[in-house]
Amino acid sequence: MKKHFASLALTSLFALSCQASTTSETVANAIKGSTLAKESKVIEWRRHLHQNPELGNREFKTSKYIETHLRSLGLEIQTGVAHTGIVAILKGGKPGPVVALRADMDALPVKERTDVPFASTAVGEYYGEEVPVMHACGHDTHMAILMGAAEILSEMKDQLPGTVKFLFQPAEEGSPRGEEGGAELMVKEGALKNPDVDAVFGLHISAGTNVGEINIRKEGIMASVDDFKMIVKGKQAHGSTPWDSIDPIVTAAQIINGLQTIVSRHMPLTSQASVVTVGAIHGGVRSNIIPEQVEMLGTIRTLSQKDRDNIHEHVRNKAKLIGESMNADVEVLLPYSSAYPVTYNNPELTEKMMPTIESVAGKNKVNIINPITGAEDFSFFAQEVPGVYFFVGGKPLDTPREEAAPHHTPDFYIDESGLKLGVEVMTRLAVDYLNLHAK
Repeated sequence: MKKHFASLALTSLFALSCQASTTSETVANAIKGSTLAKESKVIEWRRHLHQNPELGNREFKTSKYIETHLRSLGLEIQTGVAHTGIVAILKGGKPGPVVALRADMDALPVKERTDVPFASTAVGEYYGEEVPVMHACGHDTHMAILMGAAEILSEMKDQLPGTVKFLFQPAEEGSPRGEEGGAELMVKEGALKNPDVDAVFGLHISAGTNVGEINIRKEGIMASVDDFKMIVKGKQAHGSTPWDSIDPIVTAAQIINGLQTIVSRHMPLTSQASVVTVGAIHGGVRSNIIPEQVEMLGTIRTLSQKDRDNIHEHVRNKAKLIGESMNADVEVLLPYSSAYPVTYNNPELTEKMMPTIESVAGKNKVNIINPITGAEDFSFFAQEVPGVYFFVGGKPLDTPREEAAPHHTPDFYIDESGLKLGVEVMTRLAVDYLNLHAK
């Protein structure tokens, strides 16, 4: 009964606000109250998802859990999108634009080391091996936040001037090798169509940002990412007679050194950052055998398409030419298994929605940040339609920044008091965008 009265109150406030000249203040207060009322539910959803993580393209139980909640709200549901994703549609009572809200669903092959009572003990399969699985990047919080926003928006649907699409996306961390997935596949399968989305919003929890704060910027906020594989082929020989070999290990070492000069000698570091990193090298079995082949894996991060193209050219050229100078053959696979474009915040849309973000968090809690070299496949949605992506603080206020465990690590920790800000700002962005663009 309390839930019924809360829903009626929210709907009534929204209806009154649409008739008044000070629409936004009344709606804001209604949404804030509903967010606070649902905070415990959002935390409960988050803990369940945290305790039951699944790897990319394998989020079967996760998807079913979310689907059950969305169906209880009476939404139109499409499942099996990009393998395990969900697209849910909330049609408002009035005509208007279509706005999409996105959350990612997958976890990582990381063994949890936190002492929270809902810590993960799950296991999964990664590259054919059994591995521990943990939500070590906060995707569990993203899903819970969007579930909360969906519930609030459903309670006010009769007064919404337009449509809201909820995108629950698998495999943001990458698909298993040989499979498609993630936002790129969702776009390919029409997640932004029927009805056609006009704008999309996404968020990421930040373990290094204070609870209550939001980090954002116009234009590029996160880097593009391309991984690469290099296969250096030489001639095997006894370790005591290296002159009989074409040594792929020495060649690989020279290539690695050469790659490090790309950023330091070819890129405009005073304007924006870029990264070329070799993260793995495999070759040889004994101390006295020069092997025939060495393989290397690496990653490239850039903040513009121009820089991306430039670095790709330099990586290929340096690897090939250094290989030739050593009489070795070098095969460069770039990209190898994943490639995300720059996560780009549409400047006009960002500017238009900044008053909403500042209204929710408080102007002094909204930080304009420099772009970061992490990557996000939300970028595929934002390539298709105007998008805005931002970070919501999840670091306890009494934890120094340097002591907060980074993302993708066993000790990754989120202060759940930060979830309500995520719920409120996503809900407000949807409502305010629809009102600003109502037909």
